[in-house]
Amino acid sequence: MAGNWLLRRPRTDPVGRLFCFPYSGVGASMFSRWPEEIDGIEVCPVQPPGRENRSREAHYGSYERFAADLVEFLRPYLDRPFAFFGHCAGALPAFETALRLAETGLPAPARLYVSAQVAPHDCPHDRYLDLDEEQLRGEMSNLVTLRGGTPHPVLIDLALEVLHEDLEVNRVYRRPAPVALPGPVTVLEWTEDTEISLDQMAGWRHYAEAVEYTALPGGHFDFLSAPPLLMKTLSFL
Repeated sequence: MAGNWLLRRPRTDPVGRLFCFPYSGVGASMFSRWPEEIDGIEVCPVQPPGRENRSREAHYGSYERFAADLVEFLRPYLDRPFAFFGHCAGALPAFETALRLAETGLPAPARLYVSAQVAPHDCPHDRYLDLDEEQLRGEMSNLVTLRGGTPHPVLIDLALEVLHEDLEVNRVYRRPAPVALPGPVTVLEWTEDTEISLDQMAGWRHYAEAVEYTALPGGHFDFLSAPPLLMKTLSFL
């Protein structure tokens, strides 16, 4: 299989693994400010094709294809307890990957964490879908700044190419009805998030027998800095 779906080669000795899915327009480096482990749980940023060190590869095309290809890559790394985390649009391929694991009889995540995203049957929901080119450029520049970088026009152009492809996938994705996962789901709400409300995330309650809602202080992008309360919440063992 082409490409390496993980930013770092997983260790052989962690007590568990947390696979983290990036949102639209960016890659695994968005988790650069996160620790490499949380209470012995290895943090494993997922790298989709078509960006960063996989920029020469074709885009994944759909969340379902994303999940199918990732599951095949992950097989050797499902040998100990693991969980998935996805923020905003990153929650959707995280869900699809968890579902694919269940459908193929492979180990299921100990927990699926979905942050600031509506349930699949309520999609699409993304503020970026309604923005024009200049507004999207401003958003990408802001994200670079939030991650501690300095926006460069050439790099922003490259990021916009990725973003447009990601948004096309997001635009057409929708489950016709809820699909229950075998493991628990934790829905993360950010108390100062102006992009999505708790009511809009209510649909996730249909996606597992055990679904819990957790409120965390902060805005839509505060997870980037790995706030301690988030890290404690993601310590699933």
